[in-house]
Amino acid sequence: MDTRKNIILILASVGTFVEALDIAIINLTIPSIQEQFHIGAGTVQWLQTLYVLFFGGFLIIGGKLSDQIGRKKMFLWGALIFMLTSLGAGLSQSFEMLALFRALQGLGAAFVMPSALSIVTNTFRGEQERNRAIGVFSSFAAIGSGSGLSVGGIISTYLSWHWVFLINVPILLITLILSYYYLPTDEKNENRQKTDVISGILMVIGLLSLTYGTHELVHIKEQPFLVVGSLVAAVVLLVMVFYRLRSVAEPLFDLKLFKHGSLVVSNAAFFTLGAFFIGFLFLISLMLQKDMGHSAASAGLMLVPFSILSALTAKFVLPHISKRLNSSQMGVFGWSFMLMGGVLLLISVFTGHPLTVVLLGAACISGVGMTFCFTALSVLGIQDVEASNYGLASSLSSTSYFLGAGIGLSFMTLMSQVFPSEFAVGSLNLIILIGYALLALGMLSYFILKSLKVKQTEVAVSS
Repeated sequence: MDTRKNIILILASVGTFVEALDIAIINLTIPSIQEQFHIGAGTVQWLQTLYVLFFGGFLIIGGKLSDQIGRKKMFLWGALIFMLTSLGAGLSQSFEMLALFRALQGLGAAFVMPSALSIVTNTFRGEQERNRAIGVFSSFAAIGSGSGLSVGGIISTYLSWHWVFLINVPILLITLILSYYYLPTDEKNENRQKTDVISGILMVIGLLSLTYGTHELVHIKEQPFLVVGSLVAAVVLLVMVFYRLRSVAEPLFDLKLFKHGSLVVSNAAFFTLGAFFIGFLFLISLMLQKDMGHSAASAGLMLVPFSILSALTAKFVLPHISKRLNSSQMGVFGWSFMLMGGVLLLISVFTGHPLTVVLLGAACISGVGMTFCFTALSVLGIQDVEASNYGLASSLSSTSYFLGAGIGLSFMTLMSQVFPSEFAVGSLNLIILIGYALLALGMLSYFILKSLKVKQTEVAVSS
């Protein structure tokens, strides 16, 4: 790859690194935020939920706009929004203001992620070259997710939770300046279509209602009308979105995209990956601090090696594995490590939380499994899609990931309230994680077997 292409790849990857970092970085700072604003765990969780739902809910619009008005424009606008809202969040003096900026951060991230991936896929045209570039890009996202806990723990202890957000500002400022000069100019699009923003907004409100209703199910006896009303509203709004996708002249996205089995499986596995990994981040933070008695800084430092392991895996192991396995097979490889990590964490609950077992489980998930899963599913999601729909296809995949994260986190919190444990992280939570991994492995294995049967049939017919 030439120098200019490398610079473009790095800029796009840094943009997605910051967005992925911000999902994980807040976890170990939650006690500090609770203490300053005098709020409970159920309230502070909305900082994470709002971010991932706005991120996931507006990703499709971001991908559509990226394809229509230009990848570079959307990347620059998204990075600017994210930088300014990070500044606002870092300077917030009330929880309500912090929650507002946190939601708007998700909006900025929704514009950056699909445009960044679209820039990469349109810069690197050859299949092998493109897969390698997507691998680097996805690895930055995985490293951001994996390093967020360690960075957040250290910052919250030695600085303050404000700097968890303020750290984004100088990084994005430099990225914006360099991107303005180095990213390729957008091609003129003579066939511009209107973006169905109404469907996008209805979808976000519907998903917020669904998440709120799920989160508050434990209080259904005290607030039956509010909880049931939220769930009914969610169903009505999401049905309206589906109706608009089928009836409006220029829908938010074409449902015919889902004729590609690879895209369907990729989205389903991404949804499961979001539920698994965000759940893992939530649980490992509680386990290290509340069940094992470590400080936020100590917990963060323990997780630093896994960020390094993730980077080393992406650099030295992933390229060799990707030459021998296709994307779906590599997904099975990655999910096997996720399953192994979940099992090790479950074993630790029953054996007194030995540090070696806990850290080995975290290494399997954060250091190895996430890197392979994210890369494999990213490639799988676009492998059969036309080049003109790369931005939209990547948006659908990322949307599935973040919706899985928001809904999965609410479900896990609900289960913790319904079935309390003597530990902050009970066995049921980890069994849920293991169930997610088994589900993903089952879906990918079925897709592989089905693809093999199709190929065998084609060979038989041609012969």
